[in-house]
Amino acid sequence: MKSLLKIKTVAGFLVALSLMTFSLMGNAATAVKTGEFSGANDHITTGQVSLVQTPEGYAVVLGSDFSLDGAPDPKVGLGKNGQYDPKALLGKLISNNGQSAYLIPASVDVNNFNEVFIWCDQFSVSLGSAKIK
Repeated sequence: MKSLLKIKTVAGFLVALSLMTFSLMGNAATAVKTGEFSGANDHITTGQVSLVQTPEGYAVVLGSDFSLDGAPDPKVGLGKNGQYDPKALLGKLISNNGQSAYLIPASVDVNNFNEVFIWCDQFSVSLGSAKIK
C-alpha cells in the first residue's frame, strides 16, 4: 500500500512539475487546438485534450476529465488521419485519470498532425484518439 502511495505521489509531482513549465511566465501558454478523446479497440478513453503553445514550444495537455480504463504500456503520441506515428511518441502516460502534460520535441512539426493518440506499444494498438482542431 505504501509503495502504491509513493508511485501516485511521484506521478502527481511529475504532472505538477510538467504543468508548472506552462505557467512560469504568467499566461504565456495558449491553447491552439483542442479535441475530445474517444476509445478504440474495446477501451474506454474520454476527456479533453489541448495542444498548447508556450514560449519554449508546444505541449499536449490532457484535461482534468481525462480517463482511460486501463491497458498495459499506454503512451501518448501524435498521428494524422487515423494513423499513429511512432516518430511522434511523446512519452509514457503518467496517469490513467486526470490532467497531465507532455512536451513535444522541437524536432516534431505539430503542423503535420491532427490527432493525439493514447497508444499501447505492447500490442501496437490505439487505446483512444482525439482529433484536434
